[in-house]
Amino acid sequence: MKPTIKTFPTTKFIGMNSQFSYSDYRIGELWGKFMPRRNEIQNALGTDLFNIQINPENFDFKPQTEFVKWAAIPVSNFDFLPEGMQSLIVEEGLYAVFNHVGDASKARETFGYIFGVWLPNSEYQLDNRPHFEILGKKYKNNSPDSEEEIWIPIKRKV
Repeated sequence: MKPTIKTFPTTKFIGMNSQFSYSDYRIGELWGKFMPRRNEIQNALGTDLFNIQINPENFDFKPQTEFVKWAAIPVSNFDFLPEGMQSLIVEEGLYAVFNHVGDASKARETFGYIFGVWLPNSEYQLDNRPHFEILGKKYKNNSPDSEEEIWIPIKRKV
């Protein structure tokens, strides 16, 4: 599984967020609140959904380390913010983009490869910026033929 290296442009998002850890991972609750209300977001850019993760400084991937997850949609502006939703700006940066095929249970294997094999053997290191998955037209929640893009923030090793 070889990634494509891409620059993600500065992008505005509107969505909902929650804080949790891998040992208390309640992503279904977040998306369950967001999906019925996603059409309230005005000025959406396209139909792709973004599953964004913002890690604390020096994130260590331990099961109890907390992070913030967003269910969000890119927008052209923040002129209208639906009640109970927040705005987020993801700044431009370099990313390794992996295509993940399979249901959610296969994600652990994909992320294990990315962080355990590809990243340590690449010319890059993890950068402290948001990670995200783009859930586009080929995404089919918990289907074995579902596809999504995994975007990992990187910078050249020093």
